[in-house]
Amino acid sequence: MRQALALAGALAVATAAHAGRPCEEKQPTARQIEQGLNLAQATARQLDASGAQVVILARAGQDLSKYGLQWSHLGFVYKDTTQQPAVWRVMHKLNNCGTDHAALYRQGLGEFFLDNPHRYQAAFAVLKPELQQALLPVLTDNSRVARFNERRYSMVAYAFGTTYQQSNQWVLETLVGSAAPSVNNRRDAQNWLKAQGYQPTDLHLSTLTRLGGRMTRANIAFDDHPSARRFSSHIDTVTVDSMFTWMQRNNLSEPPQLVKQ
Repeated sequence: MRQALALAGALAVATAAHAGRPCEEKQPTARQIEQGLNLAQATARQLDASGAQVVILARAGQDLSKYGLQWSHLGFVYKDTTQQPAVWRVMHKLNNCGTDHAALYRQGLGEFFLDNPHRYQAAFAVLKPELQQALLPVLTDNSRVARFNERRYSMVAYAFGTTYQQSNQWVLETLVGSAAPSVNNRRDAQNWLKAQGYQPTDLHLSTLTRLGGRMTRANIAFDDHPSARRFSSHIDTVTVDSMFTWMQRNNLSEPPQLVKQ
């Protein structure tokens, strides 16, 4: 049920891969499977009605309400017209559970929602038509889709650093690569984001919280953050909520649409 299609080169399959939710190895219950599939069907219906070919899709894997955030993880969703009838595919980045690295996965909507999320709701933002056209051939090409991928993973990777990369950050930088053809690498993408006014989420994490996370979790690191910000408990990272706000403000997408079961 949780098998993912392995992609060539930089894309790989791991036995346990997670993003935007706790790293737990529990088989889903029948009720959880039913809820996940119902949400997938509801999402497909709304995507079909949107007329879009490429959207950004978010899920609530973890409860991040204490940070003022609604969503924890997102990916690209595109319409695969090589299948008849056409189907929706999700391209996203997942951390290989218990490790400091991640890989890219291509999945169906059902798989995307079978990870026992905190809340059975989703949100998607339809990208502007020219950006959809630019992204579609990238998302279907195993080599091109991995262009901005960094294997080294931290759940709280610095938004303007290249040492690590978290899942939402990969989506954002890949989006930039299609929005600005002159961008050739991650550093270029981040400089472009700064120029376009992207503001990452400022997570206020105490020293004790940071030390606890770093010592007990291989997929959490803080050493890529600027010292002055880190030592004053400010961790600047890419979140779904910050991306939705920035994309809409910069006319890259329509307002997010909520999906319920």
